Amino acid sequence: MAIIETEATLHEAHRDNHTHRDVNGGWLRPAVFGAMDGLVSNLALMTGVVGGAVSHQTVVITGLAGLAAGAFSMAAGEYTSVASQRELVEAELDVERRELRKHPEDEEGELASLYESRGVEAGLAREVARQLSRDFEQALEIHAREELGIDPTDLPSPLVAAVSSFGSFALGALLPVLPFLLGVAALWPALLLAFVGLFGCGAVVARVTARTWWFSGLRQLALGGAAAGVTYALGTLFGTVVG
Repeated sequence: MAIIETEATLHEAHRDNHTHRDVNGGWLRPAVFGAMDGLVSNLALMTGVVGGAVSHQTVVITGLAGLAAGAFSMAAGEYTSVASQRELVEAELDVERRELRKHPEDEEGELASLYESRGVEAGLAREVARQLSRDFEQALEIHAREELGIDPTDLPSPLVAAVSSFGSFALGALLPVLPFLLGVAALWPALLLAFVGLFGCGAVVARVTARTWWFSGLRQLALGGAAAGVTYALGTLFGTVVG
């Protein structure tokens, strides 16, 4: 009796804890990439301009222009990329859909062979394939998963990707320009705010990966800081040469 109760408790605990995060959503990658790109690119752009010893007004205009241009570029690029990927997937699904209608027996045999190759007994594999093939949409979904490695019910949305990219890039790009918008003339407040944002973005990303928050945060901080340092040096050099 105690053994049965222990097993039941374990099964219940397994059901309570065995959940997975959404790893196929169309918003996470463009949102993370957009925020990181906005921070790094606009920070690098502005430090390069500041290194060239330009006016406060020029720095602000450059930062805002970089924000707008980058956000629209990211949104357009993500929309086109995801839409093209989705159209390719849908075209392949149409091919599979036609094959299922024209050669249902061959497709059923193909599915049975696949299960056999994974260790299922031949008779059982054929029976499983037969039962799964009775419903056309279910058969299409299974073939798509097994042959194409995709879930036809969970395709990424181009609009979601574009909006995520636009908003996250704009938010990231705003951080380094914000102190200048508030009237600060020195570079260090913008650097401090941007570095905090870089570390924070990296730490947040670590929540959906296997990395520790501090490692991910420091890695992003180092990459962004390196980009800012290089562009500042180039801006100083170019400003001296042009001047």
